[in-house]
Amino acid sequence: MSRYSRQLLLPQIGIDGQSRLAAGRVLLVGCGALGTVIAEQLCRAGVGFIRIADRDIVEESNLQRQTLFDESHALAHVPKAVAAADRLNRVNSRVAIEPHIVHVGAEEIEALAGDVDLLLDGTDNVVTRFLMNDVATKLRKPWVYGACVGVEGRVMPILPGGPCLRCIFPEPPSAGELPTCDTVGVLASVAGLVASWQAVLAIRVLVDRPPPLRLLRLDAWDQQVRLIDVSAGKRADCPCCVQRAFTFLDHVGHRVASLCGRDAVQIRAPAHTVVNLQSLAARLTAVATVERSQFFIKLCTPDALQLTIFPDGRAIVQGTTDLVKAQQAYDRFVGG
Repeated sequence: MSRYSRQLLLPQIGIDGQSRLAAGRVLLVGCGALGTVIAEQLCRAGVGFIRIADRDIVEESNLQRQTLFDESHALAHVPKAVAAADRLNRVNSRVAIEPHIVHVGAEEIEALAGDVDLLLDGTDNVVTRFLMNDVATKLRKPWVYGACVGVEGRVMPILPGGPCLRCIFPEPPSAGELPTCDTVGVLASVAGLVASWQAVLAIRVLVDRPPPLRLLRLDAWDQQVRLIDVSAGKRADCPCCVQRAFTFLDHVGHRVASLCGRDAVQIRAPAHTVVNLQSLAARLTAVATVERSQFFIKLCTPDALQLTIFPDGRAIVQGTTDLVKAQQAYDRFVGG
């Protein structure tokens, strides 16, 4: 226990709390600016099992704020979940880290969340947060919401029986309504503040000291923090936690979608698809330049598109935002 000696001194944790942390199991959805900080803090705190689900690979632009990654990860195009797991295993080998290179959609999230105690929001989009709210409510599991953009951030714990995300924010904003990190940027320190607050709330849940139901809003640049009591915010007509209509969980979603700010399109294969990357790479070598990795293959097409193809059949088509053109490239090289 010497590793956690300074944590054991805290009356809020102590030996009993540390034992609870060691037995705790969490799902972290998204391993970017928020997720890397959350994962590292919980790993160092001794949370016993951390499942990390993220669809992306490390890029140079991530290094400004995504604290588990370095230049070698970006140069090698390592999947974020794998790079994070590698780093965290060297931080605390006593913690089980389970990386999943996957798009977390309605078809995937219930299996990922089924055997954990807590869900953590490290995502960068609103729809996935509403999906997390659905599955957490359905499975009666707590989760911690967090978001940041520019110099501002928000954090809120969501506990079974209390108001859910849709009680506070009934519907997600329409596409393009909110600013994103790709359009207005983000200060790394803001992400660190939001994620650190999320980690504190996660620890409170795991040591069985539930946090107060408050929405925190902060402006780091102007040093402004506002706490809003949402304990009485449960809506009698909430479609999710009262009527138990899981709209986002029941919706499969678009299989072809443009990735905001990336000049890229993501194409998802049907559920349970398995692609033999070695065989596919051998077939494609005759018609395109192919780069092989143990996690994906990347090919450059004659018309200057790049396809990164994962074992679940998912692909990121870079060099276009045209959904039809991206689908045509996928059908041509991977198969419809």
